[in-house]
Amino acid sequence: MTTRQLDLTGLKCPLPALKTRKALSGIMPGERLEVRCTDPLAAIDIPNLINETGDRLEATERDGDHIIFLIERAQAAPV
Repeated sequence: MTTRQLDLTGLKCPLPALKTRKALSGIMPGERLEVRCTDPLAAIDIPNLINETGDRLEATERDGDHIIFLIERAQAAPV
């Protein structure tokens, strides 16, 4: 399974969610996207985005000032 990296360090709301949405649209179902953010609002915005897209949030971690999300692209588009 392929995991792509997306470094959004330093970007402020709403850019992390918008760039994550764009990156997810460019990967295949079953692939993973690791998103690294520093904006505290991303802790709310990214999970809300994943609920909208139907993808799966596998993990959320904090590493100092960074919030790291591991997202798996959904196998099928939500109905």
